[in-house]
Order: sequence, then C-alpha cells, then structure tokens
Amino acid sequence: MSDRLRLGVSACLLGQEVRYDGQHKLDRYVTDTLGRFVEFVAVCPEVECGLSVPREAMRLVGDPDSPRLVTIRTGMDMTERMQRWAGRRVNELAGEGLCGFVFKSKSPSSGMERVKVYPAEGGQPGMTGVGMFAKAFMDRFPMLPVEEDGRLHDAGLRENFVERVFTMHRWQTTVADGLTVQALTTFHARHKLLLMAHSPTHYARMGRLAAGARPGNLPDTADAYIALLMEGMHLRATTHRQVNVLQHIMGHFRKDLTPDEKQELLEVIADYRAGHLPLIVPVTLLKHYVRKYGKDYLAEQYYLSPHPIELQLRNHV
Repeated sequence: MSDRLRLGVSACLLGQEVRYDGQHKLDRYVTDTLGRFVEFVAVCPEVECGLSVPREAMRLVGDPDSPRLVTIRTGMDMTERMQRWAGRRVNELAGEGLCGFVFKSKSPSSGMERVKVYPAEGGQPGMTGVGMFAKAFMDRFPMLPVEEDGRLHDAGLRENFVERVFTMHRWQTTVADGLTVQALTTFHARHKLLLMAHSPTHYARMGRLAAGARPGNLPDTADAYIALLMEGMHLRATTHRQVNVLQHIMGHFRKDLTPDEKQELLEVIADYRAGHLPLIVPVTLLKHYVRKYGKDYLAEQYYLSPHPIELQLRNHV
C-alpha cells in the first residue's frame, strides 16, 4: 500500500465549487496542514449522483432515523437517487485504502451528526440527523475514523482524530505487509503507551487478544483487535492518563537521570498536570532523554511520535 496516508474528504472543503450555490467551503487546516501529509480522495455526493451546479438546496425531512432527502422549493424527493449512488460509491471507496474521512458539517448528504431534520408536517427541525452519504459510509466502514470540518477546529477533537487516522494507517500497513502473530505482537507493543493514554482497559483487553493469537485464529483475532483499537483510541486521552504515561516513561530513567534532570522533569510534568504547559513540553524532554540514554524500547513507542510534529497537535494547554 502507499506510504502516504489516504483520507476521504468532502470536495467542497478542498475548494471545489460544488455546493448548491456554486460556492465552496475551503478549509485551510484540511488543505494546508493535513494536506502536507495526506493524499485526499474527494467526494461530492450531490454532484456525483448527477445533480447540477448550481442546484436547488435540499434538506432532510420526516423520521430522523430514516429521513427523506427533499428539495426545499419544489419538494422533489431525491432519497432513492442518493441512496443508490451512495451504495455504489462506498463499495468503490473500499478499494481506495482510506484511513478516515472528513465530512462537511450540517450537510443533508455529508453531515456526520446533528444535521437538521424537518418534520413532514412542518415546524422547527430537530438536530438529530445524519447526512445520507455520511451514514452509508459509516455503516460500511464502522472502524474508520471520521470527523467534520467544524469539529476539527477544536484542538482536542482534532488531535484525537489525527491520532486515530495515523494509527489506522499503521494498522493497514501492518496488514498489507502480511499480518503474522509476531507482527501483531510488535504492533501492540509499540502502541502500548499511546493506548494507555486513551484507555488502559482497552489496552489490557487487546493484550489478551494478542497473547492468544495463533496462526489458526489470526483472522478472527485481527478483526477483534482492530475493533478494540479504534474503540479505545476514540476515547479522548485525559490529562490524568497522560500524566500516568509520562510518569511511567520517567520510571525507565530512574537509574540514569541526574538529580537536576529528575527535578526538572518532575517540575515539567507537574506544570503540564496543572495546565500551565502543553503536552509537547514533557514529551520533548523525554524524547531528549530517550536519545541521550539510549532507551531503544521507548524510542519505538508511537506515544512519543504518533504523527508528524509539523501538525502541532500537542501544543495546546
């Protein structure tokens, strides 16, 4: 598979003028920041299912669990047309090697959550819908990380999504290279600290799966493992769990650090815990000690470098 991570994205977020009004919704974080490390697969459900640009705006109407896609002015029902196309498109995307998808928020075709659904008899909409293509995609690929453009501007949500995407890419690469019991064990070992920051419970359950892996049960074990991996990584890493991981790493240097180095590290971790410093500060200091004292086990831990540093995802307090 390609070394470059592939990410699905709503085409309007890349600046393509495909919206109902002929405009775009260019998102500079998506194009200029993520785009440096990602190969995009652009999708515009409404154009790809055969609608024109510009076109009449649409909305979701009826039962929030199974709404209809209806044009606002003339009331034309586009539901079957969109559903037929979406079924074909997600099958095509299965061959694209995607590691996730960034959807356009609020869209009746691409919104991931909280899309307006209008009552059939009229009245105020409820914010309970999911865009028709987004639903088809998430149903077809329940393990793939997904997010919306607006939510990516929340630092914590952005970091969580990108960590999941890069973790999925590493998993897909491991599988593509030929998954073996040893490869699964190595993957699990290198993700130990990253998983512990998100969910120690999931890490323990995954460890039992990896320990019980044998050539005869490897396919089923791998399916169960990736499900737990994505479920655990979806839980946001808390400051408390991050501190536990930082202290765990520090324990590997108990015979190496000078008194001054130990005191500095303790102070930096305490300042991070108190919210005075971003996570990147103690992590950078620990990476320095990993190199200085030759800790090969820690050097292989993805926790210290889960994604390109240029994405600046651990810089928020």
